[in-house]
Amino acid sequence: MAECSENNQREDQCCHPGHARERRRSSSFSQAPVGPSQPQTEHLFLIISCYLSLSPFVWILQSCRTYLPFMYLFSLIDIHYFHCLRIVEILKGTEASSKNIFGRYSSQRMKDWQEIVSLYEADNVYLAEVASLLSRNVSYEGPALRKQLAKAQQLQQELSRREVECQSSAADLRERYYAACKQYGITGENVPRELQALVKDLPAVLEEIVKDAAKLEEQIQLYTAFTNFVCEWSEPVLPILTFAQRKGNTTFYEWRTGKVPTVVERPVVEDASQDTVTEDTIDWGDFGKGTTTLGVNSDVTVEDDIDWGISLEPNSEDVAAGSIDWGDSEAAPIEIEIVDVGTDCPEGVARGEDALTLLENSQSRNQFIDELMELEVFLTQRVSEMGEEGDVVSMSQFQLAPAVIQGQTREHVREMLSEVQDLLGRLTSLRMQHLFMIQASPRYVERVSEVLRQKMKQADILVLKGATMAEKRQEALEEQSRLEPRVDLLAGCTRELQKLIEADISKRYHNRPVNLMGVNI
Repeated sequence: MAECSENNQREDQCCHPGHARERRRSSSFSQAPVGPSQPQTEHLFLIISCYLSLSPFVWILQSCRTYLPFMYLFSLIDIHYFHCLRIVEILKGTEASSKNIFGRYSSQRMKDWQEIVSLYEADNVYLAEVASLLSRNVSYEGPALRKQLAKAQQLQQELSRREVECQSSAADLRERYYAACKQYGITGENVPRELQALVKDLPAVLEEIVKDAAKLEEQIQLYTAFTNFVCEWSEPVLPILTFAQRKGNTTFYEWRTGKVPTVVERPVVEDASQDTVTEDTIDWGDFGKGTTTLGVNSDVTVEDDIDWGISLEPNSEDVAAGSIDWGDSEAAPIEIEIVDVGTDCPEGVARGEDALTLLENSQSRNQFIDELMELEVFLTQRVSEMGEEGDVVSMSQFQLAPAVIQGQTREHVREMLSEVQDLLGRLTSLRMQHLFMIQASPRYVERVSEVLRQKMKQADILVLKGATMAEKRQEALEEQSRLEPRVDLLAGCTRELQKLIEADISKRYHNRPVNLMGVNI
């Protein structure tokens, strides 16, 4: 303790700021009462003061650029006895000028570190410390870093798998979106507008179908002759197909009545996008022509050319100004005439459903499809029968058949069947079904657009989720890159500690070989 007080007096003359902080810190420990029964406590206090005085140590290393690698090493690991020995060796070179004729150093830094080394060597405290460091590295630090590293690697694999799943699901949803658009016959750039444009082209498509149906005259003649010959059926078969061949895609009114309409009033189709009406376009009607006591005169009138189908008998009595006319029990009753559109219309006027064409009207269109399917079934059965070997009965039976039946071959009947199937497929395709539904209900455009929009929205969400997975995977990769050098550094320091401990113990037992087992990071 006397030597320490002498060193403190010499240290007061040093002007280095790091030394001043060291003096303040070490003085607080040196003032603690240390009894003869606590030698280890004194050593620990002095060692702790050494750890708190890192600024002189850093200043020593900064004074010599040759030893800068030690700064990086000491900034990552704990400083122990063997590091202090290295520092003393460094100071022997840097503080050589302070060595006196007796071989002692007058430098305060050299004396401080030599004192730390001597305190470490007392009672072999340094050996217990490095053994504790070695045990901590093997039992706690190493497994913890390994666990974090394995967790980062596992997280990368999981995030990579989920990223691939998100990308695959997003691509699948986009494919389904474009496949659905292809079924509708649109590109998918602007679904509502494209669907409405398809409805505008629907009449031309239906005209083409009816023109192709007019080419089925041979099939209809064969079916008619066959039914007349086999079943002795005298009534007309396939009436609407026969009518379409003669008249084309006419109005349903002409098909129902057999007369060509003079006036065609097609129903007004509301635009699906125009679902709201502004207040400026609302006509509230006329609330009465009498003046009120407030002097407010309403100028709103009802158009004279609008026929509401309601006739009111005028009242003989005038309505008093500012009073309400509740009617008279002797007044004539109100007559309301209900007009059924399409049935009680004037002669020659096609209105409502009657104004639609044969394939636009659902009733006639369903009958048209039924007759095509009836013709398809007949030709399919006929091809099957002609493919079988005929017996004597069937051959003798068809000898009396008309020439249109006997002159048919199996290949020609198959060609006629193919034409019917092609026409039926075009009319009953999924695209045509959607177009008919859009024509019947403009709101259907909104539903279809919403369904397709949901697919694209889900695809975009999955793309964003995949990008998030990629960011997290990159963070896990950076965490792995940060942990791997620490694991390698810890493993190197642990091996170095193992060698130092083995060498130190070996010197104590006449250089006998010493091997520490179980040291693995």
